[in-house]
Amino acid sequence: MSSEEQLAGQPPTAPPGAPGPGRAAAPAPPEAPRREAGGAPGGTTIADGAPAKDLPGPPPPSGAAADQAPAGHDAAAGEPPPARIAPVVIPRGVQLVALLLGALLLYSLAKAAGTVLLIFTVAAVIALILNPLVAFLQRRRLPRGLAVLVVYLSFFVTLGGLGYLLATPVSNQIKAFNRDIPSLTRSANKSLGNAQKFFDRNGIHVQVVKPGKTALQTLQDRLSKESSSIVSTTGDLLKSAVSVGFDLILVFVLSVYMLIYGQRIGALVRSVMPAGDGTPEDDYPLRIQRAVSGYVRGQLLFSLIMGTSAGVCLYLVGLIGLFPAGRTYAVAFGAFYGFMELIPFIGPVLGAVPPITVALFQDPVTALWVLLLFLALQQLEGHVVAPQVLGHALRINPLMVIFALTVGGAIYGLVGALIALPVAAVLRETAIYLRRHVVFESWGAKPPTPPRPPPADAG
Repeated sequence: MSSEEQLAGQPPTAPPGAPGPGRAAAPAPPEAPRREAGGAPGGTTIADGAPAKDLPGPPPPSGAAADQAPAGHDAAAGEPPPARIAPVVIPRGVQLVALLLGALLLYSLAKAAGTVLLIFTVAAVIALILNPLVAFLQRRRLPRGLAVLVVYLSFFVTLGGLGYLLATPVSNQIKAFNRDIPSLTRSANKSLGNAQKFFDRNGIHVQVVKPGKTALQTLQDRLSKESSSIVSTTGDLLKSAVSVGFDLILVFVLSVYMLIYGQRIGALVRSVMPAGDGTPEDDYPLRIQRAVSGYVRGQLLFSLIMGTSAGVCLYLVGLIGLFPAGRTYAVAFGAFYGFMELIPFIGPVLGAVPPITVALFQDPVTALWVLLLFLALQQLEGHVVAPQVLGHALRINPLMVIFALTVGGAIYGLVGALIALPVAAVLRETAIYLRRHVVFESWGAKPPTPPRPPPADAG
């Protein structure tokens, strides 16, 4: 009687052929012929009618076969171990041809497709970012189509709320800056005059007033010209707005379809790529999704934190009188700095240029204080914020980051620079996955030979 039967309260079952209560014993069956297991000399003799669990299993694997047996496989279970999926071996000639053709194809596609490729890339990045939220709602028993609708409604409500909160103060501060351009120019001319007097008193023969006034006048004329050109080119701006609006609608529609059919797309990608080991850590679509969505979400949070910090610090510096313009344009400067933080390495420098330039127009000492403020923000960013927020972001070589930003910006401008790193994330994860599952034939050694099977036992 087994322990499971005792716990379940079941009566003991009699073995086959045993007499039950009130029943005569059956005659004993004739003795079954005995044979040797496996037919090998010296094997264990068993009866043909013995239970299958008493049969000895196959011999344990040895050598290469033992390496191919998965962990936890019971060799005594009588089942052969599943064959391990062999990696794909790429010959040297195929590597060279594929490298050249791939580079040429990517360049030709990026140059010929233009806006179409950019639209599909942006839609794919958005779908990868939002897909974890859709999957979360699916696990809460919500149909996938309805989950996509809920996620997009939340996305647009959040985006519209942020735009409503920032649009009015930023617009007002930009208008105030345009009105203050003449006063900023006069303040800069006064600073140039003071600098010229300092140089003359100390015998330094440098002329800064005339070149400085020329540069300031050129800057003021250019700003005025740009303001008037906006009014004169209203029709062109309207056409551009219509074109951009159509592209945004197309991006929205494509990303919705990618989210709805995300599972089918993932299955298609799995069928094309080399097979993984079946774990989520070795699933190619999941690796891509985690890399891109994790990086973008971390970068957005990082930009929000740094932009808010810059705006608050500039407001406080203006409040104590070190940089009065910082209090006036704190929201505009903070929003611009946060947006530039989306571009790694180069973005923080570009984001600090407007406030430092305005401070330089007022007073060189003020510009020095503002410069020190942004240097302190950089230290806070590198030692506190970045390790906490971007701890799980992609660890890409800085040279590769700059290369990706340069290529993306050269092909598609600012939008190309913004999506360059998500694309680099996809390429990095693809390279890591292929290194695990694809064997490239060595260029300096003989190609690998498959292991020979063990010799068969004699007899």
